[in-house]
Order: sequence, then C-alpha cells, then structure tokens
Amino acid sequence: MTFTVDEAIRIARAAHEGQVDKSGHPYIGHPLRVMDRVAGEHARMAAVLHDVVEDTSVTANDLLAAGCPPEVVRTVLALTHGEGEPQEQYLARVLTDPVAVVVKRADIADNTSPHRLAALDQATRDRLRAKYARALEILDGDG
Repeated sequence: MTFTVDEAIRIARAAHEGQVDKSGHPYIGHPLRVMDRVAGEHARMAAVLHDVVEDTSVTANDLLAAGCPPEVVRTVLALTHGEGEPQEQYLARVLTDPVAVVVKRADIADNTSPHRLAALDQATRDRLRAKYARALEILDGDG
C-alpha cells in the first residue's frame, strides 16, 4: 500500500486532536492551510505533518511505521524546531532540505497572514512579525 497525502492528513488530524492555536481555533487548521500553499505529494505530506513531531507525542519512528516515506520524515525532522534550539541553528537545518524550505516559507506565510495576526494582541503581533522577518532573511541568504 502506498502512503498518501490523505493518510498524512489523517495522522495530523489525530495527532493535533484537541489542540488549539493562539487564537483558540482548532490547531489542525494551520497545517492544513500550510499544505494548501505547497505543491507536490512530498511537500504536501511534509506540510501537513510539519508540527507533528515538534508539538505532539508522534515520533519520526511512528511516521515511518505508519508507512510515511523516509524522505518525507527527513523533511519533517528538518522542520522540527527542538526545544531550546537557537532559531539560526534550526533554520540552518531547514536550509539543508529544499522541500523543507518551501514548507517553512508556507508556514511563515500562514503564521503572518492578516487573518491570523488580527486575532492576536499587538505585542504578540509585533514579536511574531520580527521573528518571521528574521527567519525570511535567513532563508533568503541575507542573514
């Protein structure tokens, strides 16, 4: 059986069940929107799964055991920001995987969308704008 985008969505939905974003909406909306911003099966799978290892109890081994392709798991791991890991170190790892770069750009685009930012207080908006502007500088090679 071939692992599909639908299977990746099922895993992400189950993993993020009960989680909410900063504005109180079901968290799964974020990875689904990120997925919708990218093209290709590898990128779409990695996009919908991009926060699963970082923010849930699902591990890379769990993804592999479910049949997720190893190259998708490698991209998910490139996108997994370790606890306490410096942003520059994390983004340097993202830059080693071209699909991770595409997904990270889509992630930043969703996180900085006017609709999402409008639901946050001004201090949080300002902090996130600065954080993601710096991330884009690094991804663009300007950092």
